[in-house]
Amino acid sequence: MSQLRDERSSTPAVPRLRSEFDGRVAIVTGGGQGIGRLVAVRIAELGATIGVVARTRADIEQTALAVREVGGHAEAFQADVSMPGEISSVVQRMVEIHGRLDILITAAGVYGPIGPVLDTNLAAWEETIRINLLGTLYSVRAALPPMVAQRAGKIIAFSGGGGASPRPRFSAYAASKAAVVRLVETVAAEVAEYGIDVNTVAPGPVPTRLHAEVIRQAMAAGEAEVSKAREILERGPGSEERVVGLVRFLAGPQSDGLTGRLISAVWDEWETFADRLAEIRGSDLYTMRRVTR
Repeated sequence: MSQLRDERSSTPAVPRLRSEFDGRVAIVTGGGQGIGRLVAVRIAELGATIGVVARTRADIEQTALAVREVGGHAEAFQADVSMPGEISSVVQRMVEIHGRLDILITAAGVYGPIGPVLDTNLAAWEETIRINLLGTLYSVRAALPPMVAQRAGKIIAFSGGGGASPRPRFSAYAASKAAVVRLVETVAAEVAEYGIDVNTVAPGPVPTRLHAEVIRQAMAAGEAEVSKAREILERGPGSEERVVGLVRFLAGPQSDGLTGRLISAVWDEWETFADRLAEIRGSDLYTMRRVTR
């Protein structure tokens, strides 16, 4: 693992209003592209110091540059979340530099093999689990000790299509994302006594490189998935602001005590949650539960 340190000041050239993120320290995995980059830049713009993590050096350099352009501060780390030692080193370094860790956002993920289970390459299937599920586990496990010591923290994992419903021809991706949701629910229950909130975000149809991959593998993905991917890419940006808004809410103090939930950025009325925290905490709302009668 190699590290790039951004030495530029976090003080913006243009004065801005103080926010709840001033002085907070965050790590964003998968921060080199797509949703991860967008979230990293926007949280940095609000005042947080960001540790950007991705496997590709050029990607993290581009994100760090984007953070600087909005007057923020970034530490850029080239690391593989599927290697527990690498993400642990990132967390340790961020805590050494900044003295704390307040927020972890896990956006690293891949689609993995596309096609029917019978035709799936098992090695690629297993690699998807290592990146999407174990990468989330390793990141969360590394982030918890400083948060437990602080008795405070916010962890936000990204789910996706297949996390709460079947995703034919994307079995590895769907299984990994469903497992992430249950992992988040379980960890949330374990660390609630330390004031750490752990939640999952379903971002909805945000155009990313994953949709281009679906089109590239049209034969394996199937007509329905290709059509949906083309529609999302042609429509272009749309729901990104709701994703950023939800992440900001979950990472900020207004959501304190809201934990163990799977929340859709697009379909759930999360803007009302601050006034409904007691109701939500006392129910199975926004969780993976079997409905019985």
